[in-house]
Amino acid sequence: EVQLQASGGGLVQAGGSLTLSCTFSEFTFDNAAIGWFRQAPGKEREGLACIYGVVGSTYYSDSVKGRFTISSDNAKNTVYLQMNNLKPEDTAVYYCAAEEDFGGPPLVPGYWGQGTQVTVSS
Repeated sequence: EVQLQASGGGLVQAGGSLTLSCTFSEFTFDNAAIGWFRQAPGKEREGLACIYGVVGSTYYSDSVKGRFTISSDNAKNTVYLQMNNLKPEDTAVYYCAAEEDFGGPPLVPGYWGQGTQVTVSS
């Protein structure tokens, strides 16, 4: 059974940084992509970034480009989301998700991890 485990959320002040981790198991990353989404209260879920396993290509939404960086450590079966210069509007529940046989953005997940709360105070 494919499992995705997100962690690393917390409370941070505006302008601060946070790194989220997504550890996956029973999943072959080679031809797949893993990405991060978020959902704020009262808003739709938003795709943020994804990384294509076999070549390491990365894709970002305009809302986080230049502030967030997605990366992977295949030896640790982990994908990271480094978030810098955080703003109060980044407050949301963050989810990692995976798509097997990735055909290009946008990521269409077949698997989801549980969410991790990120709260940015002003």
